[in-house]
Amino acid sequence: MHSFVPAFVLAVTIAAPAVAQIPVNEISRYLNSFTTARADFTQVNGDGSISTGELSIRRPGRARFDYAAPNDGLVIAGGGQVAVFDPVSNTPPEQYPLSQTPLSLILAENVNLGRSGMLVRHGGDNTQTSVTLQDPQHPEYGNIQLVFTPNPTTLRQWVITDDAGAQTTVILGDMQTGANLGGGLFNIPQEMQRRGMSN
Repeated sequence: MHSFVPAFVLAVTIAAPAVAQIPVNEISRYLNSFTTARADFTQVNGDGSISTGELSIRRPGRARFDYAAPNDGLVIAGGGQVAVFDPVSNTPPEQYPLSQTPLSLILAENVNLGRSGMLVRHGGDNTQTSVTLQDPQHPEYGNIQLVFTPNPTTLRQWVITDDAGAQTTVILGDMQTGANLGGGLFNIPQEMQRRGMSN
């Protein structure tokens, strides 16, 4: 009887990690399973300030962050660019290539976390799993850590670490996939025109 207990405990200890975290191929499948999604978000910036708003995603390559008051900012990823609109300025938005941001890794047409060198870390337990990704050709662009909960697999938050080491955390509310999102939401020139800005 006494010898049975340690063997049983040992068996549980050995078996537990195998079912604890969400497999990489399941995370890839989940990210590829939807084209559009919408969720409320809370953003925690590197300086500790907090913003809230609504996130819209239309894969491949498009996302929109509508920030609530008092921020009232807008960030659009579309047409291969990311544009940051300043709500208190009439100047054109600051723009940079989407490919130079870690966000491009989850907005790709075909997300494949098994791609060589893309997955930096993968860990977790039976309550949540995190994966850290970076562009293997350009690790200097920073990385993105995604956090998922299981049953069913759901994206809950991400942490982007930029090239300077600053971190931005985005915590998602319940994500609605299959949302009806028009292409105009992600059109940077159209948004600039709407705001009376010149290219």
